[in-house]
Amino acid sequence: MKATARAHPIQGIVKYHGMRDHDLRLPYHDSISVCTAPSNTTTTVAFDPDLAEDTYVVDGEDLSGHGADRVRSVVDEVRERAGIDDRVRLESENSFRTNVGLGSSASGFAAAATALAEAAGLDHSLPEISTIARRGSASAARATTGGFSILYDGMNDRDCHGERLDTGFDEDDLRIVIGMVPAYKETEAAHREAESSHMFRARLAHIHEQIAEAKDALRAGEFDRTFELGEHDSLSLAATTMTGEAGWVYWKPATLAIFDAVRDLREEGVPAYFSTDTGASVYVNTTAEHAERVEEAIAEYADTRIWEVGGPARVLDPAEALF
Repeated sequence: MKATARAHPIQGIVKYHGMRDHDLRLPYHDSISVCTAPSNTTTTVAFDPDLAEDTYVVDGEDLSGHGADRVRSVVDEVRERAGIDDRVRLESENSFRTNVGLGSSASGFAAAATALAEAAGLDHSLPEISTIARRGSASAARATTGGFSILYDGMNDRDCHGERLDTGFDEDDLRIVIGMVPAYKETEAAHREAESSHMFRARLAHIHEQIAEAKDALRAGEFDRTFELGEHDSLSLAATTMTGEAGWVYWKPATLAIFDAVRDLREEGVPAYFSTDTGASVYVNTTAEHAERVEEAIAEYADTRIWEVGGPARVLDPAEALF
């Protein structure tokens, strides 16, 4: 009862903010994202009746406290669905820096849920596995199904699941230039206090129209409209976060400098749109033809990477196990 899986992190295009149910991680509205590669999380799990307790190790460090509780919520859901009570050994490794706003919790819980379902013998589709991953992080539901995916809102697993979206443009031509601004962030805490912002209800009032437009733009293959929406949604998300009780301002001077550089590039005719999730790091969406120029423009402000579209979570060969 051992398995290894790999998943890619996500960049939010139309992001969720706030939760109807913080235990089941049921968001207030749909959300859309795209997975990024080659960045990934690899996770090996094993159910072992001889273990006295669960053990969770991420990037060489034992998890405890709230971090362990989040993993346990996913593990317990698999145990319940599979009808087993064996303890679990779980080890996970990330190929990219975590806790800087690049979607590591999404890939982490997507990889864990996929490996756990395989090890437990669950005959689940990816959308079904996404409902398990969602218990660790709502974004993990979209990382499970991969590519451009939507997480539908809802009050139960039948409704609130991830699903891959078809797009009308060449996904192989998309490049996501990363401006990595290392500033620790508290995404979960921001979701918990989102409703305290006076802008939260205003965001809910327009978000459904934005989701519909994003789906239409993706289906039509309209690059500029899709990522212009993502840029505007990043500003809306930040406005709601900054006006919550804690008044969190995640952006740093380097973040704002990258925004300006991207807008300058657009003035020069380069298709480039910035996006942020909860954090200071910046995604710049562009095409393969312009990726190096974009990277050069933002490299003076942050460490950079050029990433592509990542696929769904997948089970790996046993030879790739971490233990």
